[in-house]
Amino acid sequence: MTDSAFATDDALRNQIALWQRELGSVRRLAPNTLEAYGRDLDQFLCFLSGHVGGTVTLAVLRDLRGADIRAFMAVRRADSLGSRSLARVLSALKSFFRYLERQGVVATEALNVIRTPKLAKSLPKALTVIEARRTVTATAEMEERPWVAARDMAVLSLCYGAGLRIAEALAVTRGDLEGPSLRVTGKGGKLRLVPLIDTVRRSVELYLELCPFKLWPDEPLFRGVKGGVLSPRLIQLRVVQLRSALGLPPSATPHALRHSFATHLLGRGGDLRAIQELLGHASLSTTQIYTAVDTERLLDSYRKAHPRG
Repeated sequence: MTDSAFATDDALRNQIALWQRELGSVRRLAPNTLEAYGRDLDQFLCFLSGHVGGTVTLAVLRDLRGADIRAFMAVRRADSLGSRSLARVLSALKSFFRYLERQGVVATEALNVIRTPKLAKSLPKALTVIEARRTVTATAEMEERPWVAARDMAVLSLCYGAGLRIAEALAVTRGDLEGPSLRVTGKGGKLRLVPLIDTVRRSVELYLELCPFKLWPDEPLFRGVKGGVLSPRLIQLRVVQLRSALGLPPSATPHALRHSFATHLLGRGGDLRAIQELLGHASLSTTQIYTAVDTERLLDSYRKAHPRG
């Protein structure tokens, strides 16, 4: 907590700490989600302190009305917060109030009357096969240190060749590589097995040969130049360099490689259920968006190639 720590009482701060502990240890939310939820609640309590003109307590939360929540959402909207971020804010607040209700501390209907902002459906922007391959392989042309070049290529290979999220790739340990498939810990701590094609496995093995640091079986493989766990920011910056050097679109990011993995598999006749398992999606509906991506790419090619397009 930041400023809101000065506008809340001890009882409420204690409940917030317990809620955050539950999110991390029981629900096992990703660190970025935990940070975002904490920040959203912090901003709400700061707003509420000014709204009620005093310290925010559990009693204040019990007396909340739908109008109070709408006023806060209106302020956040005025701050140019988009619908997707507003939906996350509402999700954070509902999570906290559901926790308070389960503990028998606070029960309120205020959030039940607030509608989640409508989200515009946006299709994942996949790279072409050539663009994706160049993004993975061109690192060697931009990095003088062979082990760093091998490291970055291995990470990007896992994103495109195995469909991993960047956080999943950076969490891979030597123990996860044992056997024919890679063991991946995804969102919510869910485990899945992902087959590694030879090209991806060779990229990882080359990095292991060149890495100057001792790598223990249960520790993350990928290291920074001082031996610490590699920051995702460094991989993101590497892709920014590659975008500029290769003339790639702004949509070219480490996560776009994961989108490309799914889109290219589907375009080659991959089974949607199998792709769902490989990506670690909890729901098939999440994976089905790639059918729209593939259809859109097909129509785009048709428009460009047809004589009357």
